[in-house]
Amino acid sequence: MTRRTAARIARRVADVFAECRYAQRRMMILNATPDRYLADPDQAPATYAEFLFRTSAPLTHEPAATGRARGRAVG
Repeated sequence: MTRRTAARIARRVADVFAECRYAQRRMMILNATPDRYLADPDQAPATYAEFLFRTSAPLTHEPAATGRARGRAVG
């Protein structure tokens, strides 16, 4: 096996691990959101306190513009 082939395989394995890590983080965020446990999550909050409660979940952060230009995933 050449060095180039080994590097390509290592890159693919690293990509698989990165995708798994992203999926795990995304599922954790979705499971932790308070909206998931509401009877009608599409309904607007009735009070300011309810609004603060709903937005207390972890927020996903967008990558910088240079990262988005290279196709980097949000989160």
